[in-house]
Amino acid sequence: MIRPISTALATSAFALAALPALAQDANLCGGIGENAQWLGGEEVASDISTAPNYIEQMALVLMRNEYVGLFTVSEPGDYRIEAQGRGGGDTVLDVRNAEGVIVASDDDSGGNAASRAETFLAAGTYCVSMRSFDGSPITGFVRASRMDQEALTEGFVEQQDNSVAGECNLSMAQPITLGEPVANNWSVQNIYSLRLDGPTSVSVTAENPDADPILTLFDSSGNWLAENDDFDGLNSRIDMSEPLPAGEYCIAVNLYGDENVPITVTAKEYDAQEVLMNLYDRGEASPPLDGSHPVDALGELQTRLREDVNVSGDAIWYSFDVSEGGLVLVEAIAQGNGDPVLAMYDDLGRQVGYNDDAGGSLDSLLTVRVQPGTYLVAVRQLDDQTQGFIRMVFERYVPARP
Repeated sequence: MIRPISTALATSAFALAALPALAQDANLCGGIGENAQWLGGEEVASDISTAPNYIEQMALVLMRNEYVGLFTVSEPGDYRIEAQGRGGGDTVLDVRNAEGVIVASDDDSGGNAASRAETFLAAGTYCVSMRSFDGSPITGFVRASRMDQEALTEGFVEQQDNSVAGECNLSMAQPITLGEPVANNWSVQNIYSLRLDGPTSVSVTAENPDADPILTLFDSSGNWLAENDDFDGLNSRIDMSEPLPAGEYCIAVNLYGDENVPITVTAKEYDAQEVLMNLYDRGEASPPLDGSHPVDALGELQTRLREDVNVSGDAIWYSFDVSEGGLVLVEAIAQGNGDPVLAMYDDLGRQVGYNDDAGGSLDSLLTVRVQPGTYLVAVRQLDDQTQGFIRMVFERYVPARP
């Protein structure tokens, strides 16, 4: 198969090869799809529901940048999206729908630092972004395919000899109790058992970014129930909102990081309010404007506002009002170290914009066409371990009048 080479630096003065067609839609995938390239070379060849073979691009990603590819799905179903760096490069993969909502994200599930997401996708257009974990330059492949087509990566279970994913021996498990955290080095203990006396909704977490843990939940017969990696930074979390039947369950912990640091494992009753607050903190859902969650009300946006805010991995929220239709520009500029992410919602909770890394930098920029109403904007650091000042700029533009 011919593999066209793409570059994530659109303004590069050199040509690597014949480039695939660009999307050229400023609002696609929350803004990151404006200069995205069709994985199949053109839109008509990028429908992975009907493509005779997998589709992929080879991309050169320059310093602190990312490659964004496009594909479509005409038939809802399970699909595989992958990224693999050449020479062992450590890729990070995000898949967004046309509105910019992340529907799948992965770091190392492809094995050997490659990324792999296998997920159900509804019909629509999707953006897949690939970047290196540490922001260094990387050359890699991005592939989208059906589950019956050839995979790009080995997959985590196949290549990890010490993996406990796919098996959970309860005879080796340490019992844990709801609401009581336990901490062990992975090299000492990595299998836990949980007994439920009645139907219970549960949440399970594994925490220590230095270990970069992965969680897998099984029933007592060894049937796979759920798995998670990198829910909150490099920590993992499984939320079982539907009550699990009474019985014994097995929790397997794997890791990508240091096996000699303690990983704190906690099982507790599922708290819908806590889950909702986590969505607010990650900017993945907008909070209500009733005072139950902090939102800095800026009032009516007239022409231009500037705010400086000290931001961590938890989103800071703003709201503003628009009295007439037009265009709103929101910019987040790191003051020193930082990598801000922006998300924007209307007052009904619909995401109308999302952006990370605009214009070849780590800063973010949203340009959204608006109607009269109230809008909310979330800003956070991409890296949960980063804390730093972000300069926020809000600007409103109105149509020219005859």
